[in-house]
Amino acid sequence: MPVTMSQAFIGNFLGNSPKWYKLAILSFLIINPILFFYVSPFVAGWVLVLEFIFTLAMALKCYPLQPGGLLAIEAVAIGMTSASQVLHEIEANLEVLLLLVFMVAGIYFMKQLLLFGFTKIITKIRSKISVSLMFCLASAFLSAFLDALTVIAVIITVAVGFYSIYHKVASGKDFNDPTTIDDDNDEPLNEAELDSFRGFLRNLLMHAGVGTALGGVCTMVGEPQNLIIAAQANWQFAEFALRMSPVSVPVLLAGILTCYLVEKFHIFGYGAQLPDAVHKILCDYAAYEDARRTNKDNMKLIVQAFVGIWLIAGLALHLASVGLIGLSVIILTTAFNGVTDEHALGKAFEEALPFTALLAVFFAVVGVIIDQHLFGPVIQWALSYQGNTQLVIFYIANGLLSMVSDNVFVGTVYINEVKAALLNGQISRDQFDLLAVAINTGTNLPSVATPNGQAAFLFLLTSALAPLIRLSYGRMVWMALPYTIVLSVVGVLAIETGFLEQVTQYFYDTQMIIHHSVKDALPLSSAH
Repeated sequence: MPVTMSQAFIGNFLGNSPKWYKLAILSFLIINPILFFYVSPFVAGWVLVLEFIFTLAMALKCYPLQPGGLLAIEAVAIGMTSASQVLHEIEANLEVLLLLVFMVAGIYFMKQLLLFGFTKIITKIRSKISVSLMFCLASAFLSAFLDALTVIAVIITVAVGFYSIYHKVASGKDFNDPTTIDDDNDEPLNEAELDSFRGFLRNLLMHAGVGTALGGVCTMVGEPQNLIIAAQANWQFAEFALRMSPVSVPVLLAGILTCYLVEKFHIFGYGAQLPDAVHKILCDYAAYEDARRTNKDNMKLIVQAFVGIWLIAGLALHLASVGLIGLSVIILTTAFNGVTDEHALGKAFEEALPFTALLAVFFAVVGVIIDQHLFGPVIQWALSYQGNTQLVIFYIANGLLSMVSDNVFVGTVYINEVKAALLNGQISRDQFDLLAVAINTGTNLPSVATPNGQAAFLFLLTSALAPLIRLSYGRMVWMALPYTIVLSVVGVLAIETGFLEQVTQYFYDTQMIIHHSVKDALPLSSAH
């Protein structure tokens, strides 16, 4: 039966997305101009924001770039915002875009070293609790300096590799057999053994995913919104880490304790053990790989280790902007590891560019929020409170919205509104600094509740590994629940008790002492 033009249009529109989703997006595109011209620009703006959040929440149905991009293009076309305003937002956040483009691509060329490290953790440490803690801590440390997506991508690669090796050997094949995994044909495998192995991998991946949030909140490069917040507050790497520490340090300790407890008491789907037979297969494979590794391969690992040291030192000492340090990582790792082919370089950018484009769409929606003053009433209500209550309100508001939306979008919107309040004289600079901490921690911590809030979780859920280890959306939410409760509560307590304000005041006093000491030590002409 021939396909009509209307059927062809619907079939092509947004590809394999469900028909109801396609019709919803088309309905949005029709209703927005009507609301804007005939009802109220303010109402139309809020409807657009909710529609955009809907596309983020439905990311498993369709990547948000296309439907969100259509909404953004229409917003500019009908006058909700202007192309110049969008360009201004992009220019103001250029460093964030460079972070995503260059840093993610740079870490792509360090995957060999990261794979080597995580492989050793699994094969050399037999205690499940110890392995879980090390995966969580290693992910936290790496995410403090690297992009969380890259960290979780490396761990997914490790898990896929181990699953593939076990599947091959258990099916009677060799390590180097080119056959791909046929997950629908598991008859030759021990079902109980396979289920235990799947549970073991699920546990490690969830611990690692939470670890990226624990580490990502600590530094300005841990998550994209951190860099946006740092830029608005004019904080450098060390100052950002110090200002976040009253919340990030207690939360990190609480997260590690939670990791230990859920494994110890086998709750929320944790506590799955690695079967002895599987452990032997993985150890044999690791030995097989070590035997095949040449001096050339070893030198690549050494180079990547030195580049990693440069990366950490460059960020900590703020020797250059984050994006430029990422570019230097690309140059150093490729130059000294023999990667000179243009196509090999191009693969490194595949992971980052879709999200970079989506971030540009975020800024278009931010332009609508600014031009239509959408968050004005909400911000004014929150600012009507004083002291720690105000901080708690911002923390909770950011946390709840980040659970269903993308935390980059949420963090960008709120920090822009608070910066406007500072420039208008509604809040002091000290209170702005405290609010910036509340916004950053609010977007990073409660967002572990769902894959929608954490890009690393969403990346894991949409990976080819998720169906292999039976990791569904519901199971991920359930396994994240203890972390969600603990991290959110500890975070809000650290803010509400005044601990944040006390440490911030101590930090400010220390800065002043150092400043005056240096000034007094200088000659009079230099001091001026």
